[in-house]
Amino acid sequence: MTDRISVGATRATPQLTTRDPRLDFFRGIAMFIILIAHTPGNWLTLWIPARFGFSDATETFVFCSGMASAIAFGKVFRDRGLSMGSARVAFRLWQVYWAHLGLFFAIATTMAALNMIFPDGRNYIGQLNLYHFFKDPGPQLIGLFTLTYVPNYFDILPMYLVILAMMPLMLALAQIHKGLMAAAVLAFWLMANYGNLSFPAEPWSERQWFFNPFGWQLIFFTGFAFMSGWLPAPPKSRTLFWLAVAIVLIVLPFAYFRILREVAFFSEGRAALGGLINKTDFGILRYVHFLATAYVAWMLVGPRGENIRTTDARNIFAGIWRFCLPVIMKVGQQSLAVFVASMYIARLLGVLFDLWGRSYATMVFVNLIGFCAIIAVAYGAGWFKSNPWRKVV
Repeated sequence: MTDRISVGATRATPQLTTRDPRLDFFRGIAMFIILIAHTPGNWLTLWIPARFGFSDATETFVFCSGMASAIAFGKVFRDRGLSMGSARVAFRLWQVYWAHLGLFFAIATTMAALNMIFPDGRNYIGQLNLYHFFKDPGPQLIGLFTLTYVPNYFDILPMYLVILAMMPLMLALAQIHKGLMAAAVLAFWLMANYGNLSFPAEPWSERQWFFNPFGWQLIFFTGFAFMSGWLPAPPKSRTLFWLAVAIVLIVLPFAYFRILREVAFFSEGRAALGGLINKTDFGILRYVHFLATAYVAWMLVGPRGENIRTTDARNIFAGIWRFCLPVIMKVGQQSLAVFVASMYIARLLGVLFDLWGRSYATMVFVNLIGFCAIIAVAYGAGWFKSNPWRKVV
């Protein structure tokens, strides 16, 4: 096997250099949903996609990350070969690894400080189940740095790390034949769901990582393959569109908590699905549901997202949307910085709810504070990445 991606592979792969605006849009939407979902006691969590289907914003985040990786790393693998592509991935692994550790220590320190400031209030350390870390930090520090101690709140970035680390292997297989890569992706998914391929999350129990990367790599590499052109875009078909809509509607009563609470048929049916909708190992029905929702969204936004770009200036809502759209896309462009910041900000928003209560007014106000905060992070990160100090004034 040569180190450089073959000419045939190069010709079969689109020369991706810029990010698809639809990718930025949907990743930005996912960032806002992730902030909402991780804010303790947030009433808006009743209205996030996870309440209405098997898949949720996590699938969107991972799928879009696969698509973004095809853009960020695919050109390096294609033009500079496997070794330089692997080095590019290693650099990203380095960044994400320290982002994960920094996020943990920032939140753990803040939770300890809050417990000291409000000794008679909520136990913020207990909310995140960090007792073991503060009780016996020595072994847990080793676990943190070796990723053998992964508390539940801090489990997405470790999953992403492992999937990124799998990329050179997958692209080496794709260099031989795309079918080999597809077979490897499927084999890892099968071993995660029907074998025992997983990572331990803590030394004192048998708990595994909440997001098993060997299961979730299926959706990551699906996004990677679509963006690389290895999987063709699905046909634009009214029949397929309404079939996808039907899947979404059929799943809804098996997911919406109010229906599950009132109708035994659906709650029992959901329980019977078991591993097919398991989130940890990425059950197959989560995959089917996500693909259905993604197809509906893909059809609705139109080619290159033209349907989300309103132009009717006479419509006040169109004017608001024209203002919001670039903001959402900016958040999607700076997803790592925004994600890390949102996980920290979400804990602080929970503290504001504890102090101010959870009325409708505070719900709106506190969520707006959070939205503004991650928007500021996105624009700040974009400004720093532009290297403004190198520009000639």
